[in-house]
Amino acid sequence: MTPHVTFRQLQVFVAVARDGTVIAAADHLKLSQSTISQSLSDLERHLGVELFERLGRRLQLNSMGSYLLPRAERLLEGMADFVAVAEDPESQLQGTLNISASATTGTYLLPPLAGYFSNQNPRVDLRLRLRNTGEVITDLLRFDADLGLIEGQCHESRLKSETWCEDQLVIVCSPQHPLARKEWLDDADIKAAGWILREPGSGTREVFEAAVLHHVERLQVRMELSQHEAIKQAVKAGLGLGCLSHRSVEGELERGELVALSSGLKLTRIFSLVWHPERYRSPLWQAFKVFLIDNHGNPPKPGRPQ
Repeated sequence: MTPHVTFRQLQVFVAVARDGTVIAAADHLKLSQSTISQSLSDLERHLGVELFERLGRRLQLNSMGSYLLPRAERLLEGMADFVAVAEDPESQLQGTLNISASATTGTYLLPPLAGYFSNQNPRVDLRLRLRNTGEVITDLLRFDADLGLIEGQCHESRLKSETWCEDQLVIVCSPQHPLARKEWLDDADIKAAGWILREPGSGTREVFEAAVLHHVERLQVRMELSQHEAIKQAVKAGLGLGCLSHRSVEGELERGELVALSSGLKLTRIFSLVWHPERYRSPLWQAFKVFLIDNHGNPPKPGRPQ
């Protein structure tokens, strides 16, 4: 069985060894003489050995005490270093942060933000897992992620969430699609069109269906794909209409590879930060969350103070 030795007993042992008397050790540690004597007696009793020769009021280390003193000093130095690191704000911004992010946030928003934060804090290891919104929630509930970023709102009552920033979905088609030249999609167009959509469980799919089902009862879903790039390629090939974050199709719209279609659908949504209230939120967690909120989904400009 391991002897029950306390931090205070080690402090007393080292102080008495250095100062030579109970009176001097008590003055050094700002403790009473009785506390010093009791702690020293308890230490020797727990260890089952005597550490000092009693020479009147003076206490002189015996051979066992001399052998154990440097080890006790190293233990105290290690504890002092432990406390100093915990109290140093700069040292707190280090370690690993596991982030589970839905496809749009994890592909188009988070990488530049995470890169900037990591460059500013080189001792930080940000680990990103791309999931759909339902899987992000599962990761958080299983304590497999420290922080989640999802599309839309969090409906899981066991988790906490906060609005991060806004996003705009856009309906897109190939320039060769019959609807490409229409100024406005009406309900008949939406109902008759073939759709290439994200899989059930994704935030993009949830927002799109919530908006469109106020206009038509049922969509003609031709394909369900889990990746934005796969959806874009299918839409470019003329296989149907897609609905994606504007952030994910900016390049294709600028190059004329895709066409944005106007409609009466409400396709504005929010991105949310989500976390488990029972999981430890370290200073690193707090700092990264504040960084994300402050930057509203956009990485800082060069030279902009943080």
